[in-house]
Amino acid sequence: MKIDSSLMFDPARVAGMASQLEEAGFDGAYTFEGQSDPFITVAAAAMNTERMALMTSIAVAFSRNPMNLAYLGNDLQNLSEGRFILGLGAQVKAHIERRFSMPWSKPAARMREMVQAVRTIWGCWQTGDKLKFEGEFYHHTLMSPVFAPEPNKYGPPKIYIAGVGPLMTEVAAEVGDGYFLHPFNTALSTDELSLAAITRGLEKSGKSRADYEVSAQVITATGLDEESMQTAIASARNQIAFYASTPAYLPVLQCHGWESLQADANQMMRAGQWTQLNDLIDDDILNTFAVVGTPAEVAQKIAARYRGKVERISPVVYQPDVALLAELRCQISSAVN
Repeated sequence: MKIDSSLMFDPARVAGMASQLEEAGFDGAYTFEGQSDPFITVAAAAMNTERMALMTSIAVAFSRNPMNLAYLGNDLQNLSEGRFILGLGAQVKAHIERRFSMPWSKPAARMREMVQAVRTIWGCWQTGDKLKFEGEFYHHTLMSPVFAPEPNKYGPPKIYIAGVGPLMTEVAAEVGDGYFLHPFNTALSTDELSLAAITRGLEKSGKSRADYEVSAQVITATGLDEESMQTAIASARNQIAFYASTPAYLPVLQCHGWESLQADANQMMRAGQWTQLNDLIDDDILNTFAVVGTPAEVAQKIAARYRGKVERISPVVYQPDVALLAELRCQISSAVN
């Protein structure tokens, strides 16, 4: 099992951190579209590493268009010398329409078409064939030689897709090379929702599970001392409550009969009651979603939950502490391999 780490920090600090993570033995590192652009962070990491896979986990797909993503993916594949993975996620309607001012409709169908369009554009650049993609949402029929990059000597990047609901997860398996299991997951939801939908998507496309990668992100509350442990636990409770407030993630709560948590968390979010959110997440909920304990303890819990089910593991921690991450990687590697 490959072990990845986060690069969800200030892009100005990424160069040094990326090289430290590679030295610590991580197989890959991922960026997240939060307070900065994830592609800039990948570029900084690519110029300061030689071995690790570098991925966006995730970049918001629907805030962009296929041509934009094709250029970004091609450039980062070259810059990283073939180590880039284009990771895409849909986000939710409110953010696409009100934060990015972009259209929202049929997210699973739109994601399928976006990936198909990006691959068509890459194919045009690789072969020189005429660009022709005409779908329901995207139309790309013009590619003048002056705007066409040279064929990428590393080949096109892989595309991973994140999802929570069954339709998006099926699409991820149908048209993607891999799947990012959202951090808002449990052992039960992984089996009943995500892996079941992946099986259906792979069957639609005729692909083998052996040729497909699942990368599990897991909320990890750990630390090297008691103070950092308590800070991590508080951060994990807050993150779980934030995810629970999102209506699109209701199916995960339904697996456990916790539907009421979604309404309570959503109401608090709308009222701006940020500090009270943690009170919604008792120890049962915390330990169902997150792995909690020392690095050695959480490594055993990760192994028990994901061994034999996923190809990559990404512990989601909330402290940019390379010493902690290095210890965590070492413990996980011993537990899962």
